[in-house]
Amino acid sequence: MNLSELQAELRHSAAERDWQPYHTPKNLSTALMVEAAELAEIFQWMTPEESRQRTRTPGPRNASAKNYNYLIACPESGEALAIDPLDHQKCLAAARARGWEITQILNTHEHHDHTGGNAAVVAATGAKVIAHHRVGARIAGVDHGVQAGDVIKVGRTVELECMDTPGHTMCHICLCAHGERPALFSGDTLFNAGAGNCHNGGSVEDLYTTFVDQLAKLPDETWVYPGHDYIENNLKFTLAREPDNAAAQALLPTLAGHDAATARVTTLGEEKQLNTFMRLGSASLVARLREDFPELPAQPEAKTVFMKLRELRNSW
Repeated sequence: MNLSELQAELRHSAAERDWQPYHTPKNLSTALMVEAAELAEIFQWMTPEESRQRTRTPGPRNASAKNYNYLIACPESGEALAIDPLDHQKCLAAARARGWEITQILNTHEHHDHTGGNAAVVAATGAKVIAHHRVGARIAGVDHGVQAGDVIKVGRTVELECMDTPGHTMCHICLCAHGERPALFSGDTLFNAGAGNCHNGGSVEDLYTTFVDQLAKLPDETWVYPGHDYIENNLKFTLAREPDNAAAQALLPTLAGHDAATARVTTLGEEKQLNTFMRLGSASLVARLREDFPELPAQPEAKTVFMKLRELRNSW
């Protein structure tokens, strides 16, 4: 399902259910679902190809290191939150065109390809910068630090819960919108069909824990909105490690030359079918892994499988 189809489905579902905006701070059912129902939209863009020079994602076979930039707006007030607005020009232009005011910026983590647009957006709008409470000077001009369980309010109707998700870096925040159709803004922790790297201030052990103890426990119907468009190459990695993965086999041909600005939105349920890092018990995956690491036992621990996969992905 691409972004346009997703928005149409949300509008249709809203009409059927007669959804209303929520105003109670304790109710986290607003966010993506309510704003889409009220015809506000999530917009995602790709940065220019040159942005690859500013990313930290290595690997000679990376076809793209383009960033997604998100705006989430309150339909009643027109206030908007920008998530990792690297392409500040497009974010500002889109907000102006729709009559939205960017009042807040959320940086999922400290890498420059996620913070590089902050200064321009702040200069143009006066937006407040939000980031992990322990990020310190690694992000300039942070106005408010957040930790697990904190709620970011956007206008009168949108609320997003912060998740403390270490691994890619040790100060990484994901945003979760709860409700009948939940959504996860996962930064560089979870990608469509992949997982973030850990060699610029991260820890693969903590990334594993984040996946198992937090992400895997979210509802299967949660839509995944990552920080980068790596889905095509990630699916190729899945098939290199698990050649009989039917879900990846079916999806990969549909993505050849896809437009990343309207890229397919996966759910966590789908990720559990096609994302190698969420399929640690797959018999064929383990058998293939033991060909590369013959010292592994016949039934290795899930953490070991995860770490070995991340090791292989680093140079794939």
